[in-house]
Amino acid sequence: MRVRAIGINHIAFEVSDLDAALAFYERFFDLRLRGRRRTMAWIDLGDQFIALSVSDRVEPDRGRHVGLVVDDKEALRAALTDAGYDVRRSGSLRVRDPSGNQLEIVDYRDVQFSKTEAVLRGMELERLEKSAEARAELRDKGLLED
Repeated sequence: MRVRAIGINHIAFEVSDLDAALAFYERFFDLRLRGRRRTMAWIDLGDQFIALSVSDRVEPDRGRHVGLVVDDKEALRAALTDAGYDVRRSGSLRVRDPSGNQLEIVDYRDVQFSKTEAVLRGMELERLEKSAEARAELRDKGLLED
């Protein structure tokens, strides 16, 4: 018997310095801390979360990355550029946190990843709308009714 994978509950990142990691995420993302211990913290993403765990074996990612969905990719690109981060001026947006965890930033409007209306409302993001291309992808898979 096989079971069906239906989503991702959380992402776990190893970090060398929890305070530095949280300072990075708090600087660039409007976040809510779900909880914190001496060597762990949890960043709330509505119905999902990022777990940060201190490790003495942290090595920067080479090709591995996590696609982190945001409400405004271009605003984040501008903030990263203003802060001196070396990011592309357009197109894909990748950045590393202080421990080398690589984030590929994607805009909610442009990808098929979706939150329910209730989750968006709870996150105070109820006005986010998908692009025509993202809606077409969702419709083609039977995941959207217009």
